[in-house]
Amino acid sequence: MDAEKANFEITRMARLLGVTRQGYYAWQRRRQHGPGSRAQRRTVIDRKTVAASMRRQGLEGISPSMFTPVTTIQDPAARGFADHAQRRWDQGRLDAIWISDITYLRTGEGWLYLAAVRDGHSRRVLGWAMDECQDAGLVDRALRMARTLRRDVPDDLVFHADRGTQYTSKTLFETCEELGIRQSMGRTGVCWDNAMAESFWATLKTEFYDRRSWPTRAEARREVARWIEIVFNRRRLHSSLDYTSPVAFENAIDRDQAETEEHTDQAQAA
Repeated sequence: MDAEKANFEITRMARLLGVTRQGYYAWQRRRQHGPGSRAQRRTVIDRKTVAASMRRQGLEGISPSMFTPVTTIQDPAARGFADHAQRRWDQGRLDAIWISDITYLRTGEGWLYLAAVRDGHSRRVLGWAMDECQDAGLVDRALRMARTLRRDVPDDLVFHADRGTQYTSKTLFETCEELGIRQSMGRTGVCWDNAMAESFWATLKTEFYDRRSWPTRAEARREVARWIEIVFNRRRLHSSLDYTSPVAFENAIDRDQAETEEHTDQAQAA
């Protein structure tokens, strides 16, 4: 427009190009006089300016804690386990792969350890356990809770975790044999091989646990259990689930399955 303004009217060019006359003149002023005062302020804003503005507005950023203690300590005498997940956590159906891990929770009375078991398809936390010790019994309780919730599971259900001593223990091996669950493990020191479990810890701590202090283990136990079951499983929306909660996602699957079976029965009866 600027190059052709001597040959054509600004109004006509603006109409043909789908822009406004005001926009053209504003661009021309900026070209002649430089950016305005607001734009100049934006170019010199630093972290302290942003922090001061957020404080005035009562805003607070959420960021994960930098403390990441190591929980994966491999038992050198442990039996070998194959990786049946291969980072494909979601197999397109419920109870194909369960993912598990252990994390540290800081309290005023010392560490509280949390083990969780999740379904790779619905992302639902099926079982969890918390204790002052991170032994095989902690995982055993979480796994049995998940198994009790599901009642019947397919024969090819995979239980995937890292190679920590709790998961490679004889105790857990016997539990999986008893429950008819096939164990699976990623490589030692490769966090991506259990990435879905790690992502849950990040959500738990960033969105909930690290936002307040926990004087006692009892309080932490109670509130973490509430957050898992009420907030994460039933209220938190997941983009991978078309922005529904894990429980709502599973309920929709149950409804679809019931409708399919009903239609099948009607067809056979006809």
